[in-house]
Amino acid sequence: MKHLKILIVLLTFGLGIAKTEAQPIRFKSSSVSFTDKKPNGSWNEWSDFVKANVLITLDAKKDLILINSNEVQSFKIKAYGEIEDNEEVNIVPFECVDNKFSKCTILIITKKKESNRMQIYINYNEVKFVYNIYNETKNG
Repeated sequence: MKHLKILIVLLTFGLGIAKTEAQPIRFKSSSVSFTDKKPNGSWNEWSDFVKANVLITLDAKKDLILINSNEVQSFKIKAYGEIEDNEEVNIVPFECVDNKFSKCTILIITKKKESNRMQIYINYNEVKFVYNIYNETKNG
């Protein structure tokens, strides 16, 4: 009986301190576009979208965003911005540093009035990239 009480106390204690872990969020991209800054400080037109079938992972537990393109792009999240949510868009901003120690801002945008179309923007001082993304469906 004494062992049963100890087991119950241990199980209760163990379950009491168990915490739920945030699961990484995975997206797939369908295409990518970019723009760069002109010498006068304005931006060029966005390039045509090109096919880009890559996996993008947001891991809040590790403060990390990974873009698994030919050359893996790794972004360490330094700060989580304030989410903007209105009738037209939902914008989730992140202040990041890439694997080459360059600062950038990453925005995950859902365009509600466009059938919830999703994009991820990677904004540097001199260049910007945008990926059209969708939630990865899980098999099994």
